[in-house]
Amino acid sequence: MASLIAVLYIAVAVSFDVVDTRHLVAEVDGRVQARLQQIVGGGSLNTLGPSHLLPADKDVDDAPVVVWVATTHGPPVGLTLGSPPLPAGAWSRSPQAATTAFLGQGWFRVLALPMGHSWLVGAQSLAATQHVEAVVDRAELVAGPILVLAMFFGALGIGIMASRPIEQARQRQLDFTADASHELRTPLTVIEAEVGLALSAPRDSESYQGTIQRIGTESKRLRHIVEDLLFLARFDSKPPAPHNEPVDLPTLVNSSTQRFLAVARARHIALFVASEAADHVLIEAPPGWVDQLCGVLVDNACRYAGEGGWVRVIVAAHGNSVSLAVEDSGPGIRPDERPLLFDRFQRGNDGREGAGLGLAIADAVVRSTGGKWRVGDAPGGGARMEVVWHRFRPREAALQKEDVEDVAGVPANHRRVRAVGRSYFEEAT
Repeated sequence: MASLIAVLYIAVAVSFDVVDTRHLVAEVDGRVQARLQQIVGGGSLNTLGPSHLLPADKDVDDAPVVVWVATTHGPPVGLTLGSPPLPAGAWSRSPQAATTAFLGQGWFRVLALPMGHSWLVGAQSLAATQHVEAVVDRAELVAGPILVLAMFFGALGIGIMASRPIEQARQRQLDFTADASHELRTPLTVIEAEVGLALSAPRDSESYQGTIQRIGTESKRLRHIVEDLLFLARFDSKPPAPHNEPVDLPTLVNSSTQRFLAVARARHIALFVASEAADHVLIEAPPGWVDQLCGVLVDNACRYAGEGGWVRVIVAAHGNSVSLAVEDSGPGIRPDERPLLFDRFQRGNDGREGAGLGLAIADAVVRSTGGKWRVGDAPGGGARMEVVWHRFRPREAALQKEDVEDVAGVPANHRRVRAVGRSYFEEAT
């Protein structure tokens, strides 16, 4: 990169020097020609005094134009004070052809005009032009390395900053691959060991049945891990998102949470919903994704609530915002764990089961649906996981109560029974 910048700089500097030099030389040629035409047209030759000298050049800003008259007999004769000798080959007899010649102690630009049977030759020193060129060259030599170094370090800094996310993504990919390999290896190792033991010696039917059950359990775990990995892989490849639909969040949350009633009863966990929003509060999102998000949050809460604990799911609406919060009576989330909470394969240190992909999936859903996380502590202890969305307000009239079953994502075989401050779930008979 620095080499390319240096080459481009040299090319631009050389081009500028050539154009600038031609411009300065053309100005000198113009002044010499104007002086000669002034002498010829103004009759200055007829006013020559005894010393045969022309009047001085009145242009005090530039070097004076020296003049000679050349005939076919003898060398050119200087008509201005201090005119250096003019060699025969130093000037051209073409009025349009100016030449550059070394006269006396410096370089001059020489031009001739015909005058009867003789020639009037004029010249001006290029010392001023050479001085300007020298100043420009020194400036380019000083500025060039500074510019190249500045561009080099600037490009290096930009490259480092641009590659940092790529390196982080590469490292995350390596960590993801290593963690996925570890998670997949565990059930595969168990299955392989169980099959090996089952085939090592004859066994009774009860022993074979126990082996098959353990293999089935590990196979189910393996299937869940693969499904989660495929879900995250689809998010990573950024496919077209499913079609967004108006989703009645309270109704969808009721339906999604009902699936965990059996899990809660088995662990003696009190699972209930506290709805702080009016009926038919809508968000715009893929219903399946919101259902999966709710399932992940409730499942995690049930895992960490502990035997005989409680899990509360809260839907609330405040102005243009709609929120879904899940609280539990578990140990909560330590502040040092929260920055890594949504990393893949990140699990708590309490040894609970799971691959650590649930919250990574939930985070992918939240980001894709325009939601925002709020992670905190539940009243009385435990964790509080809250997601906030922008409220969707359709242009059509508000949904009627009898149309609840038509809202996207709500199974028709579920109904809601409200009590004061909370909702319980029952299956429609």
